[in-house]
Amino acid sequence: MASGNPFFDDIRSKPEVIDPPPNEDMMDVGEHVNDPAQNALKPNVTVSSSVRELLECPVCLNAMYPPIHQCSNGHTLCSGCKPRVHNRCPTCRHELGNIRCLALEKVAASLELPCKYQSFGCIGIYPYYSKLKHESQCIYRPYNCPYAGSECTVIGDIPYLVAHLKDDHKVDMHNGSTFNHRYVKSNPQEVENATWMLTVFSCFGQYFCLHFEAFQLGMAPVYIAFLRFMGDDNEAKNYSYSLEVGGNGRKTIWQGVPRSIRDSHRKVRDSFDGLIIQRNMALFFSGGDRKELKLRVTGRIWKEQ
Repeated sequence: MASGNPFFDDIRSKPEVIDPPPNEDMMDVGEHVNDPAQNALKPNVTVSSSVRELLECPVCLNAMYPPIHQCSNGHTLCSGCKPRVHNRCPTCRHELGNIRCLALEKVAASLELPCKYQSFGCIGIYPYYSKLKHESQCIYRPYNCPYAGSECTVIGDIPYLVAHLKDDHKVDMHNGSTFNHRYVKSNPQEVENATWMLTVFSCFGQYFCLHFEAFQLGMAPVYIAFLRFMGDDNEAKNYSYSLEVGGNGRKTIWQGVPRSIRDSHRKVRDSFDGLIIQRNMALFFSGGDRKELKLRVTGRIWKEQ
């Protein structure tokens, strides 16, 4: 949907979803936000495409929530985009003023819509003003690809992502809850910027992703290893894992809870939630002339009782 106006096209490239303010007429679904049984499919719940278009902001193309603004000619605009267009209607260029479209706000309040993750299994129907809150926490919302070696944009459920990691990213797939990996880099330049292929483990009927890479902790070069759970955080807390690395009579051990892949690889890494090995200690563990990296990382995953 082209505007013909570069200014508005630029605004559309940075969409912003505005949370609706509290309203006594709005239904709070906080307690049942992920319980489709509380919002099961209801008969004759249909919303025409023309009504949905009326509730679409012409600038950011997101759904509009109160206060919905309109110009004197009746063209509407969301509250987030009003300051962006310098108080000028993007449709007719008239001054916007402070006119609210109360009629459209009431129409929206009367609507009930299916979750946008319906194709992933969510069967709930939600009031218009509660739908956004539900979708932000819907247990059926897809996961992002956990692969860290590229900016992969693939999304899907866990079985789909496991197949994607295996077929498209060619990651190492292992069965079992214990592991013993060697991480080797012989070139000094590679030692400084080392990143290894993601490894996926299958155990307890679940999948786990093991990451290991070099990064900067402040000014200090370090390595970090951590585990992520392919599922939601409430399930991840049912498991624990340990990692151990050592050499020359010394060792470092880490024990923790795997983070859900809902948390990005970067977020977990930058929170230092894993086994951290200082560069000098990593080279000491490797032995030799301290120029090659030869680390053996062992680990175990277990289910908490």
